Amino acid sequence: MYRIIFTTFLLCASIAVNAQTGAADKVIGEWLSEEKDRRIEIYKSGSEYFGRLIWSTELFESDGKTSRKDIRNNDEKLRDRNLQNVNVLSNFIYDSGMWDNGKMYDPQSGKTYNCLMKLRSELLEIRSYIGFPLLGKSTYWKRTENPL
Repeated sequence: MYRIIFTTFLLCASIAVNAQTGAADKVIGEWLSEEKDRRIEIYKSGSEYFGRLIWSTELFESDGKTSRKDIRNNDEKLRDRNLQNVNVLSNFIYDSGMWDNGKMYDPQSGKTYNCLMKLRSELLEIRSYIGFPLLGKSTYWKRTENPL
């Protein structure tokens, strides 16, 4: 009798974990910023989610070939890196329908903010904040499948 109960418990736990993973991975893919000036690829590494800058109107110098550097970064060691493929979203963990405990880096200002993400129908709400989420600002990104 205990074997049946234990087996049933393990089966239910396995189904719940797989359902949670499927919902969490819905954020994976390419997203276009609200201003349509950046494209971010969100990917998963281990159990955390990250987003790298793959396209931007300000990604290259005026010659159109030379990649711009991360000159506004607060960390002087990172100012020589190219902006292309820089992680602008990092360390998000999925829990209860949202991705939380992450950070958002803004290459235009060089500042990093606390951040959370939620799917809102076809849009991804990105809420960046200092201190409390209620005091933050939201932006809405649209999923894109077509290259720019």
